[in-house]
Amino acid sequence: MLNQQTIEKLYAMKLNAMVEAFKEQMDSTDFSELAFHERFGLLVDRQWAWKEDRRMQRLLKNAKLKINACVEDIDYRSPRGLDKSVIMNLISCDWIRKHQNVIITGATGVGKTFIACALANKACREGFTAFYARAPRFYYDLAIAKADGSYPKFFSKLAKTQLLVLDDLGVSPMTDSERRNLLEVIEDRNGSGSTLVASQLPIEKWFEIIGEPTIADAILDRLVHNAHKINLKGESMRKRRSLLTNNNDCVNN
Repeated sequence: MLNQQTIEKLYAMKLNAMVEAFKEQMDSTDFSELAFHERFGLLVDRQWAWKEDRRMQRLLKNAKLKINACVEDIDYRSPRGLDKSVIMNLISCDWIRKHQNVIITGATGVGKTFIACALANKACREGFTAFYARAPRFYYDLAIAKADGSYPKFFSKLAKTQLLVLDDLGVSPMTDSERRNLLEVIEDRNGSGSTLVASQLPIEKWFEIIGEPTIADAILDRLVHNAHKINLKGESMRKRRSLLTNNNDCVNN
């Protein structure tokens, strides 16, 4: 009777994982020789692990990553100029703690989005908040937010996000409203959050794609000066995998 009351109270306090661990201890003789503090420690550990897993899943869901990528799956064998030591340094997430940025450039298909999502995934696993967006859609969402009055809420959400991932920057020349909105976001995050930018264009061409010199200077100054830079080279990874698949099919046939 007393155990059932304890279980009901644990459920009422939403300590679900602790309840399951408590039931396991009651149903098994494996724990009988453990001291009280050891058994209690196991209950707390189970609840803590459950809570942390739920938190990580929530962070990953809110990040809206385009690819379910992990840093453990990054390919260092393909000849694309990827320095493993640089990635290993970024995996620590110290750059996020220091509010630094990351810039990944390279041609279509070389793996920019995968690496960007993998680093954001690692950030979520370390407990940081993240948000992924393709630049064209990001500009659109900012414009809509300003039009329907939700901009303060959206802007506040971005300000609280510890890692903002902007993919496909520079796929087309920016309009005046797009570059001004981007500057406002980057300026607000400068020194208080990290931004990861992935682009097909090398950094030296960003000035031209942004357009207005004064705004371009301001954006680049805030993004580039404290950024870790990854310049990927070589042919498309998708193309290479397609060729390998086709070759294997030929062999099998």
